[in-house]
Amino acid sequence: MLDSLYRGYPVGYLITWRNPTVKLKDGSLSAGKRILIDGQQRITALMAALLGREVITKDYDTVRIRIAFHPVEERFEVSNPAIVKDPAWIEDVSVLFSPEADLIELTERYVGRNPGADRKTVGKVLQKVCKIVNNHVGVIELAEDLDIETVTEIFIRVNSAGVELSQADFAMSKIAVNEKYGGNLLRKAIDYFCHLAVAPEFASKIEKGDPDFAKSEFWPAMRWLKDVNDDLYDPTYTDMLRVAFTSEFGRGKLQDLVALLSGRDFETKQYEEAIAEESFAKLKAGILAFMNKTHFDRLTMILRSAGFVTTDLITSRNTVNFAYILYLRGRREGVPADDLERLVRRWYVMSILTGRYAGSPETAFDFDVRQIDAQGLARYVETVIENELPPTFWTGMLPQLMETSSAQSPYFIAYLAAQARLGDKGFLSKDITVRDLLLNRGDKHHVFPRKYLQQQGMNRSRYNQIANFVMAQSEINIAIGDKPPEVYFKEIAEQVNGGPKRYGGITDRETLERNFEENCLPTSLLDGQVPDYETFLAERRRLMSLRIKHWFDVLG
Repeated sequence: MLDSLYRGYPVGYLITWRNPTVKLKDGSLSAGKRILIDGQQRITALMAALLGREVITKDYDTVRIRIAFHPVEERFEVSNPAIVKDPAWIEDVSVLFSPEADLIELTERYVGRNPGADRKTVGKVLQKVCKIVNNHVGVIELAEDLDIETVTEIFIRVNSAGVELSQADFAMSKIAVNEKYGGNLLRKAIDYFCHLAVAPEFASKIEKGDPDFAKSEFWPAMRWLKDVNDDLYDPTYTDMLRVAFTSEFGRGKLQDLVALLSGRDFETKQYEEAIAEESFAKLKAGILAFMNKTHFDRLTMILRSAGFVTTDLITSRNTVNFAYILYLRGRREGVPADDLERLVRRWYVMSILTGRYAGSPETAFDFDVRQIDAQGLARYVETVIENELPPTFWTGMLPQLMETSSAQSPYFIAYLAAQARLGDKGFLSKDITVRDLLLNRGDKHHVFPRKYLQQQGMNRSRYNQIANFVMAQSEINIAIGDKPPEVYFKEIAEQVNGGPKRYGGITDRETLERNFEENCLPTSLLDGQVPDYETFLAERRRLMSLRIKHWFDVLG
């Protein structure tokens, strides 16, 4: 980029947007600051290279980027140890742009280190470098009366460049530029929390590398994460914004957050400083509530208590986000802890089974939170659950939905969580539970073995039907191998009738029948009644659906 500026080549346009003019508290008007919509990397590069400013890396390290210049060859390079040792290079061009810089002195110093260099030529070249600051960079300014939605869309499009950006990215930019109401510190708190949740060891870097932040009110609110290695819910900044905004503002669309932070009055369509100030205060309260150790621990406890014991079972981030919103709203409403945990658990499971937030999560968030405001949390939750999961769902709809080969389908996830919550034993296990197997990555065993079905001409979508899977210990899975079901089920029946112990440690019929019931297998298999594969799948889907219903009833 510096080389292009040096040679007078175009370096593209910067795109800015002037914040809407806001009405101040005394009634006067104030023109908003200009926000950089596109060109962040170029501006950062110029500040780092020409002004010697430090920049923050993706790992939150503060570093100086030094660009070197070779006056004889008129070439720019990123400085490195070899360049630093070579007198032919000026190791850091920022010295040329320092207010104290003396071009004649710098020229003399360079020629003194490089006797073969021509003083006049070097002086002209360095003078040309210094004139970089006079080169024009084009600026496109978006009109201040453009609506927030349009500006957001422009921001997302011009910044995409292979990386999918969202309204949350624009909201984060909007937060960061407002120093008057502490947005710059709030933005940093959100970033740090998300990084710390993934890498607890990052705490020492914050305390040593950012002492000003460590003295802020945010650090005591999040430093508990340094002792946590739980990864059940590692939120992104989008998750934090969604939860904080929806729980505090009673709205679900992040474009509304950008508008409110700009001071927009949705009724008058005007922009007022008082609204911006109030919005930053509410968002800050929402972020602090999100970070609160008690709140965060309760959410993960609720998920675990429902049977979602590993990250593999957390497949819908937005469903978790709305569960957190429910929890925070319930606490604010004063819902008794036990009742609130029950409501959140049941809502979460209902949302998983119905795909409530799978399509347009913002629209769903917005609708649900407005209804909660109108009807009250407990009443709305119970009404929706009753309507979404009627008796016919368990016997009619759910068995049909379970006709899938996706091990990541919400129905199979719900079934595994149900087994974990109910304390079910693994297939043919005497003591090892499904919960144990999930936590220690046990095997998903094909009841009708895969190779057995392949030999019958079945493809992956048929032999990998979720109704053909049970959780099993590796040794049991290996012992069964590719045996036809009629063969190994006969051997299992013999095992509980005094025969050789081939599969697991169950040796009595009663325990075996209970194991089959927990794993949703018809006990008729033990009596030599092995149906054809499709009949087996249909019956097992029915039994799995009833097991999930039993689980859901237990959660209530």
